[in-house]
Amino acid sequence: MRILISNDDGYFSPGIAALAQALSALGTVTVVAPERDRSGASNSLTLDRPLSVRTAANGFRYVNGTPTDCVHLAVTGLLDTLPDIVVSGINHGANMGDDTIYSGTVAAATEGFLLGIPSMAISLVAAGNDHYATAAEVACKLVERYVRAPLGEPMLLNVNVPDVAARDLNGIEVTRLGKRHKAEPVIKAQNPRGDAIYWVGAAGSAQDAGEGTDFYAVANRRVSITPLQVDLTRFTQMMRVTDWLNAGG
Repeated sequence: MRILISNDDGYFSPGIAALAQALSALGTVTVVAPERDRSGASNSLTLDRPLSVRTAANGFRYVNGTPTDCVHLAVTGLLDTLPDIVVSGINHGANMGDDTIYSGTVAAATEGFLLGIPSMAISLVAAGNDHYATAAEVACKLVERYVRAPLGEPMLLNVNVPDVAARDLNGIEVTRLGKRHKAEPVIKAQNPRGDAIYWVGAAGSAQDAGEGTDFYAVANRRVSITPLQVDLTRFTQMMRVTDWLNAGG
């Protein structure tokens, strides 16, 4: 079993160390991750400059680019043999609802999926306890399950793990993405020169967090697993847009 690991928190993060250590019991692990925190990088590729790959003392490789860059480089030329699965994480913080659009953690898994490799993103819904071991154990169980019984079709899973001890989990639930309220307003400040600067505000609270959503599952100490797809086409609106274009000449 060849496992490619990446993340968006950087190659030095405790989450990726915990994930690599746990998954090494299941096969050959290769880590290719950003050289710094690239949270919120989404699916961006670096096209305006060349990228470099270096190796840390622990054997992790790191790239001066985005999470998507890392997986793309690994799969399209860096590795001699393609991985059997891509696992991204363990992210420090939730990637639920609208967060998945911005998440570099989910983006790294998505890139693996787009390149034809089964992939999953693992996030710890941080509550100050930092139970990375719980998220790592969940990741191992899911990879083991995939080895025993592959889904039989392309797989991109978004996994969110409550920040509790493994014994306190209430199981696993397959969910849909919930939805947040709009983000909080930007935070305006001044730099030392007196120029206005802005910090992006915090994510909004959950709006659609009812039963069946990722928010609801995690709030009830259940691991949330949401199968994702990449096709953004809104099929139900295609006929309406066609009629709109044809109306009125």
